[in-house]
Amino acid sequence: MAMTQDYAETIALKALGWLVGNEDLLPVFLGASGASQSDLQARAGDPDFLGSVLEFLTMDDAWIIAFCDAHEIGYEVPLQARWALPGGASVHWT
Repeated sequence: MAMTQDYAETIALKALGWLVGNEDLLPVFLGASGASQSDLQARAGDPDFLGSVLEFLTMDDAWIIAFCDAHEIGYEVPLQARWALPGGASVHWT
């Protein structure tokens, strides 16, 4: 199944919910992204913001494993979802 933008946004919303429920990781995301607590709800429908959530999540294998295990999805899904959102195209330097 090809990753659609709608499905990618669904995965990103699940990732955002997972982050909000993670007391240790949420402050790290807020600090890294510059987002505030109020931005989380206000920008939850913004594909660019959702892309930043997935971008952050894919920075650490342990985060990916924990998120994917919690939602019973494949470990490759968050990165595929990131690629399907605005600004997520894979960069090739050669």
